[in-house]
Amino acid sequence: MKQSIVFIIFALSLFGCQEVNQPEKPKNLIAKDKMIDILTETYLDNAARSVDNRSIISKGIKMDSMVYKNFGIDSLQFAKSNAFYAADVNTYMEIVREVETRLTAMQQKMDSIWEKEWVRKDSIKRSLKENKTETEPVKDSLI
Repeated sequence: MKQSIVFIIFALSLFGCQEVNQPEKPKNLIAKDKMIDILTETYLDNAARSVDNRSIISKGIKMDSMVYKNFGIDSLQFAKSNAFYAADVNTYMEIVREVETRLTAMQQKMDSIWEKEWVRKDSIKRSLKENKTETEPVKDSLI
């Protein structure tokens, strides 16, 4: 009984340890820096889709095609390059961290712009309110 359990465990471990084939380096591999730019743009496109997908579809905009055209690549080249970088977890994590850093910086910049806009609008409202109180006639008790 013990021998059959040991044999089953040995057989399972033998079949479980199989060779993992990494994809070959593509002939037209996208450079790491360019891949970061492409992934950043792709994440922004996906965010735009989640906000207003109906208008994007109604206008016939192909977001992926625009990214590929903008960077001068095709979908197959992107897929092969992405698979190549994803096979090396450490390299892909570096790429993803850089994309995350860029997106966070963009978000902080947009937040500061919105904050400045809010302060400007608030000061205009305050100014209008002050002018309105100054121009109101003084009410007399005799009238």
